[in-house]
Amino acid sequence: MLSAIIIFSIALAVFLGYKTKINTGFFCIVFAYAIGCFAMGMKPKELIGFWPTNTMFVILAVSLFYNVAAANGTLEKISRSLLYACRSFPGLLPYALFFVAVILSVMGAAYFTVLAFLAPITMLICEEANMDKLTGAVAINCGALAGGNFPTAALGVVFRGLMDTAYEGTPELVPIDSFSSCLTMFGLAVLSSLIVISFFRFGFKSNRNIGKGAKFEKPDAYTPVQKSTLYLIMLMMAVVLVFPVLKLILPKVAFISNVAGKIDVGLVAIVFAVAALLMKLAPQKEIIAKVPWNTILMIAGAGMLISVAVEAGTIEMLSNWIGGNVPVFFIPLAFSIVGAIMSFFSSTTGVVCPALFPLIPGLSATTGLSAAALFACTVLGAQSSAISPFSSGGSLILGSAGSDEERNALFNRLLFIAVPINVGICAVYNLIVSMVL
Repeated sequence: MLSAIIIFSIALAVFLGYKTKINTGFFCIVFAYAIGCFAMGMKPKELIGFWPTNTMFVILAVSLFYNVAAANGTLEKISRSLLYACRSFPGLLPYALFFVAVILSVMGAAYFTVLAFLAPITMLICEEANMDKLTGAVAINCGALAGGNFPTAALGVVFRGLMDTAYEGTPELVPIDSFSSCLTMFGLAVLSSLIVISFFRFGFKSNRNIGKGAKFEKPDAYTPVQKSTLYLIMLMMAVVLVFPVLKLILPKVAFISNVAGKIDVGLVAIVFAVAALLMKLAPQKEIIAKVPWNTILMIAGAGMLISVAVEAGTIEMLSNWIGGNVPVFFIPLAFSIVGAIMSFFSSTTGVVCPALFPLIPGLSATTGLSAAALFACTVLGAQSSAISPFSSGGSLILGSAGSDEERNALFNRLLFIAVPINVGICAVYNLIVSMVL
């Protein structure tokens, strides 16, 4: 009975957040308090202890540093420079747009930020280059999401934290390496995206004359401030990546393993954020204002309610039910489709992954399926419906359309063409991935 109430509360929190436009995390905290303290007899301090401090700190720290690049125009300059470099092969514009979005996301720009920069540019390029606008929209959306899955990128640090948290309720299981799992997920997302973009690029007649008449304006040179910011971004990525990658290559070298264990992306990001402020690369007030507090509160609130579910045994019950009732072969497909359906109405990082990730360690142990594959199937499935016009990314793309008539047409195409194609291709892709990993 208690587990049924918790499951209903999770669904109700998502529904209320969608309906009222109030942060879903707030509703999750209210339900966690009501169920945890009054139905389960937990002490308030114990419930507050479920606040995911580590995940919140990493998101805060990374966003503070990369907000410097957003505030002083470095990210926008990077996008324009990369697009200009693609002027010699206009026929491959969808792939160029995709890789521009990937690079910006890998360098730390949030999904919303990447689309905010690229959506208006992409719509203009589509008009100039005779390219179908839905193809351009899919390209930058896929790129922003795939690049964000990189272990040190905006989404990657969240997924790594949620993977680690998922094992906290199962102390008898050996946790997976969240860094390597996220790196694998990044690679899978890039390949999946290229398949989806190719389908749109060559499957639509409106793309037959793509690239003809395209004009690319040469961007202004980087300012000294932007150059310094770019150097800091590259240096931070080197610091964060070198030793973890060396540990994967040379796992038996004690020194490398020891140093890799001391490298924390959140703490490193704070160090570089302080360096950027000392160098006066951006106003402190502006970079703090750009912190995604809405996302942080959503993830933290959902994390508290999911922790209550773990404490009540709900997650273990659901894991056992799925393992006993869904054929093992179809479990990855189920996670992909359920993730896509949930993401259509809610946040991937704030609702879908906090709700589904805790099921994976137990399922992996009982079915023999790869935990890394199930994590990847969940994320890729959830992201496959992120281009919905009801999502933040889809709304940005719609906002970049030139007229109301064009906006209405694009709305229908996003909803009834892009989303079904993305979800369908991703579901088949995830089924194949689960058999390979």
